[in-house]
Amino acid sequence: MLPPEMPPLPALTRAEAEVIDRYLDVVDLLGRINPAQDGDTYRGLRAAQALVGKATALRDALALMHQRGETELHAGTLARALRVLDGERRTARLTLPPESVS
Repeated sequence: MLPPEMPPLPALTRAEAEVIDRYLDVVDLLGRINPAQDGDTYRGLRAAQALVGKATALRDALALMHQRGETELHAGTLARALRVLDGERRTARLTLPPESVS
């Protein structure tokens, strides 16, 4: 049995797709750095070191969008793209886990 087929990505410009990809790169690294998540310090250190380059790439992608005259972010379309690319799970790693009841 095959896994369910993912919904298609919404139509994005090349620049929008680049912003989404670079944003998720940054989110993944921040999730690895999150001190509220289990992990070791070396993993967080490596992620923090890589974050500089990924944040620069995100800035460059946004600058390119702006230079091309794409001055607005279409939140609904970009949110659909993030959902298709597992953005909800990936961004959940940035939040605090629920407080345990003692």
